[in-house]
Amino acid sequence: MKDSKLWMITLTTFLIITKMVVTESQIPTTLDGPFKPVTHRLDPSLRKGSSDLPMDDPRIKRNVTSNFPEQIALAISSPTSVWVSWVTGDAQVGSNLTELDPSSVLSEVWYGKESGKYTSVAKGVSTVYSQLYPFKGLLNYTSGIIHHVRLKGLQPKTKYYYKCGDSSIPAMSGENVFETFPTPSPSSYPHRIAVIGDLGLTSNTTTTIDHLIQNDPSMILMVGDLSYANQYQTTGGKGVPCFSCAFPDAPIRETYQPRWDAWGRFMEPLTSRVPMMVIEGNHEIEPQVSGITFKSYLTRFVVPSAESGSKSNLYYSFNAGGVHFIMLGAYVDYNSTGAQYAWLKKDLDRVDRTVTPWLVAAWHPPWYNSYSSHYQEFECMRQEMEAILYQYGVDIIFSGHVHAYERMNRVYNYTLDPCGPVYIIVGDGGNIEQVDVDFADDPGKCPSAGDNTPEFGGVCHLNFSSGPAKGQFCWNRQPDWSAYRESSFGHGILEVVNSTYALWTWHRNQDVYNEDSHSDQIYIVRQPELCSKTLKLNEVVRLMLFSPF
Repeated sequence: MKDSKLWMITLTTFLIITKMVVTESQIPTTLDGPFKPVTHRLDPSLRKGSSDLPMDDPRIKRNVTSNFPEQIALAISSPTSVWVSWVTGDAQVGSNLTELDPSSVLSEVWYGKESGKYTSVAKGVSTVYSQLYPFKGLLNYTSGIIHHVRLKGLQPKTKYYYKCGDSSIPAMSGENVFETFPTPSPSSYPHRIAVIGDLGLTSNTTTTIDHLIQNDPSMILMVGDLSYANQYQTTGGKGVPCFSCAFPDAPIRETYQPRWDAWGRFMEPLTSRVPMMVIEGNHEIEPQVSGITFKSYLTRFVVPSAESGSKSNLYYSFNAGGVHFIMLGAYVDYNSTGAQYAWLKKDLDRVDRTVTPWLVAAWHPPWYNSYSSHYQEFECMRQEMEAILYQYGVDIIFSGHVHAYERMNRVYNYTLDPCGPVYIIVGDGGNIEQVDVDFADDPGKCPSAGDNTPEFGGVCHLNFSSGPAKGQFCWNRQPDWSAYRESSFGHGILEVVNSTYALWTWHRNQDVYNEDSHSDQIYIVRQPELCSKTLKLNEVVRLMLFSPF
């Protein structure tokens, strides 16, 4: 990471300008913190959840024939390249299935800078996958043909019109359009970044996405648990909020793969024009025979793993204007001796903060969480990785998993710290498992040390050894590091203003019809002059010596 005199000049100028804006609008900033903890419990007039959309709902029914593209989606490859993905052909569910031949349909994208005028053609790859359950009474699945094409040499901040499919049949999609991001620099940022977690495919999901579309994002950050296909038996039917409760005799945690196809269709009006960057959650594990996991996720979604030097699609990084995003995998080895950690260290070393001042990380399960659900579940991952993220000055960390909203004060090692990241939980996109309403500090709601066992990794639950919760597993009030928490469905919008200020807004679903209405809102302010790498290294040593554990 490099420092620069130019950075300091830019910092001073933007600081003056943005402070004027903030003062006029009365939006708080992290410079005003740490804040006194605030709790908003579930509005009693609202339901905790909603039912899954039925498979014959018009928003998720297939409306193209055989070889025509559907489930079209974009993803960032590099500042000058974009991935286009789609599906053709008929998926199959049954006992004895024959996979489709991927070579039977071409993977082409025609694109150009004017509507109807396609000056370039790119070709890509195609594949299929199967989800196999060789148990009596269970059904197998084999997918349609999944296509991925990379468009290279694109110009920044430019609109491109495109069609995808196979021109030889012909079976091409209708025209779609997207706009590329600005070149990475401290003065250029995406318009709006939408952040969603644990979305699912329910009535609440539709409200979340309708609300999000109104906010006109230029990118979507999806922090795990996408379709909730594994809330069904393979025979399909009605989704359930608790699989093990509804199907206690299932020989394996089944997953109804047609829900993935339904989810792709539902998202297409958005993802065909706005890039969506994903990271896996526990609902993407989807174990099948022979220990195979993540098959659907790894086949359907393309991410810039190779472009960022990662050897796994379960963790990667990318730039979007002046923001460097790091997407970490919580369900793959995260130990400090492992491959992911080694990749993370190299990726952090390559970041040039004079080019991409903002450093944002995301993974599915949160490290800081004051709800009873998933409390301290991934404490092992925190103990392995928190220090290096702090050392390199990560600014914001997004997670899901907990089905509620929570924003933390700046924190490191459970200690309030002006140089710690701002952790934000957005695991309430609308899934069928319902919103979380119990807090670990509520009387009788503190989980036992044996609760909240992670689906991957070890258990590192520990009592606090200092501070207000000394000797306890849970606080008896909202923790100091928890600034704001609310049991509601919704999504977040991150608007990076300049190299030091970014506006974060939490949009609740119940506010969808109230113009300019929102719940939590704050300017997140970077302080590079305070939080230099040297100071952070010294702080790491100090906090290791005086750990609250």
